Amino acid sequence: MTPSARLSAAIEVLERILGGMPAEQALTNWGRASRFAGSGDRNAVRDLVYDALRCKRSHAAMGGSATARGIILGGVRDRGIAPDSLFTGEGHAPAALTAADTAKEPSLAEALDCPDWLLPRLQAALGADFTAVMQALRHRAPVFLRVNTAKTTLAKAQAALAEAGVQSKPHALAKTALEVTENARKIQTSQPYLDGLVELQDAASQAVVEALPLVNGQKMLDYCAGGGGKTLAMAARVTGPLFAHDADPRRMRDLPDRAKRAGVAVTVLENAAKSAPYDVILTDVPCSGSGSWRRDPQGKWALSEQRLAELVQIQAGILDKTAPMLAANGVLAYATCSMLTEENEAQIQGFLARNSQFSCSFMRRFSPLEGADGFFVALLARQGG
Repeated sequence: MTPSARLSAAIEVLERILGGMPAEQALTNWGRASRFAGSGDRNAVRDLVYDALRCKRSHAAMGGSATARGIILGGVRDRGIAPDSLFTGEGHAPAALTAADTAKEPSLAEALDCPDWLLPRLQAALGADFTAVMQALRHRAPVFLRVNTAKTTLAKAQAALAEAGVQSKPHALAKTALEVTENARKIQTSQPYLDGLVELQDAASQAVVEALPLVNGQKMLDYCAGGGGKTLAMAARVTGPLFAHDADPRRMRDLPDRAKRAGVAVTVLENAAKSAPYDVILTDVPCSGSGSWRRDPQGKWALSEQRLAELVQIQAGILDKTAPMLAANGVLAYATCSMLTEENEAQIQGFLARNSQFSCSFMRRFSPLEGADGFFVALLARQGG
């Protein structure tokens, strides 16, 4: 495919996404219907589409409209490419430029690709870092691996990856973190990955697990386990009975196989209360995902004030539901991949106001400016019986 044909394909896929189709489904459908497209073409179209989603508002302003064509056109201008060299209308190229394709002056929210209603909330939460963080979220996220210390060391994993053609470097946020610098697309077919030496996991997500006060022999629960990334990271740190639960058990369907590959033991539960009490409970709660918008840009534009209010209620409910499952002197860990105060510090303040027997022993935000996703973690220690 020519560069112009790739733009046309990206416009086609983006039109479906703007119409409500999930991004991955739209890309998969296009790939299946476009057998002529090689792997390089599919990867290039994917990159164009995700760049467009991350920068939807700024590229729409640069392209003259919030249509799929306008957003892709804006992306071409943003990369410093003369659009009339690609938008020619010839062959498989997008139609030639018209007066409607003139760039517009963006507002602050548009320039930073921020929903209008979230602008003041994020400014309040991020303070002086607001502009820098929002700029960071306009770009592709780094690819990180977690070294499975139950099987190997960081140095050995890095060497094995290099032998498989995947270059990496340690990252300061977590002792187990490797940032992939070359050939990220080879990871999931590489032998170190297939042998369970490494797992794909953001460095800040790994740092959250490192913050947990885990010791051998503790009874541990990952209450909102999802696919089980943090569950496996906990299992790699210590030995002891480890349980995983999720409100939707289907999200954990691959966890037994992943645990087997990693060489660790995890018990999947549908009713976590039946196996209580636990010494450590991790609640990586459903949230806005605002700290990981680089990875899920579609989620940024789908978030609404009503949905945020619902999430805040869900988060408080999870804290209140899991607190009674904690053993005396246990620790309840609360985590989000959010940068919003109402999902983070305000939730901890509210929980402590409702539960006088708890205190907060640790609290930290991880900023995208540190190189990984935005995350928040707080440790709530239960005192006495």
